[in-house]
Amino acid sequence: MIKIDNIELPNFPLLLAPMEDVSDPPFRALCKEQGADVVYTEFISSEGLIRDATKSTMKLDIYEKERPVGIQIFGANLDSMLQSVEIVEKSNPDIIDINFGCPVKKVVSKGAGAGILKDIDLMVSLTNKMVKHTHLPITVKTRLGWDQESIKIVEVAERLQDVGCKAISIHGRTRAQMYKGKADWSPISEVKNNPRMHIPVFGNGDVDTPEKAMEMRDKYGLDGAMIGRASIGNPWFFKQVKHFFKTGKELSPISLEERVNAARRHLQMAIDWKGERLGVFETRRHYTNYFRGIPHFKEYRMKMVTSDDAKDVFAVLDEVLDKFYNHQFV
Repeated sequence: MIKIDNIELPNFPLLLAPMEDVSDPPFRALCKEQGADVVYTEFISSEGLIRDATKSTMKLDIYEKERPVGIQIFGANLDSMLQSVEIVEKSNPDIIDINFGCPVKKVVSKGAGAGILKDIDLMVSLTNKMVKHTHLPITVKTRLGWDQESIKIVEVAERLQDVGCKAISIHGRTRAQMYKGKADWSPISEVKNNPRMHIPVFGNGDVDTPEKAMEMRDKYGLDGAMIGRASIGNPWFFKQVKHFFKTGKELSPISLEERVNAARRHLQMAIDWKGERLGVFETRRHYTNYFRGIPHFKEYRMKMVTSDDAKDVFAVLDEVLDKFYNHQFV
């Protein structure tokens, strides 16, 4: 059993990574149903929270069925981060996660996200103050370092643990790499194998097959896997990994009927949560993966990603399902 503070999780838990415009309540609900052990919100700007910006405060919405759920915040200003902790506490998450890993320029340029990897002392100090400012467990998501020459993740992780961080998720790339090249899990394994480390160490980056999740567990000895891009439009990924762990075999392919029903539920929940315009727009990115591998599907997908009207998208899904029942997808 793995524990984040007092939160008990199964051995080698699977975590849904915080992803901007992806890991919203509708998608988190689907991933939770399919086996995600912990889910995280989209990352939320501390400056946006203290200004009561609608886009930021809306991301605080969490539901009982999601638990355990973490709210992730980012920022580099201590006062703003502490104020945002107080705001986040009112949503009653199970975990507050600090984003020290986002490589996007507009975040990094303010010294937040992966930008703080240039100032490890500030990173540790900020974590320390936030731990002392809340009763909720504080966890951290970060990268190996700013660039290849500045990787000190073993030392950094130990220092974060020593000031009260309850778990750490590490993406196996530097900020300089962005999302290019191959994630290197060896330094994450070094963090885990540091005899002074006792908090959970989760790996992130390139876990896109059940076999890779098993490799992260068995070869690299990590405590769990944080799943990001592999889950987009594929909430079944969590179930696929767990089935593989249990049986050593691939899960049977997800039927077209199940894919359509998931896409329909996803779209409806998105509309209910954020309105038709945004709900339709932000669900588009999932359709390619929802229907990946289905023959002769391109024309349907194009209709779905170009329509601004929910009725049109639902009509396409109905048509697809009707053709499936009539054995017209071969």
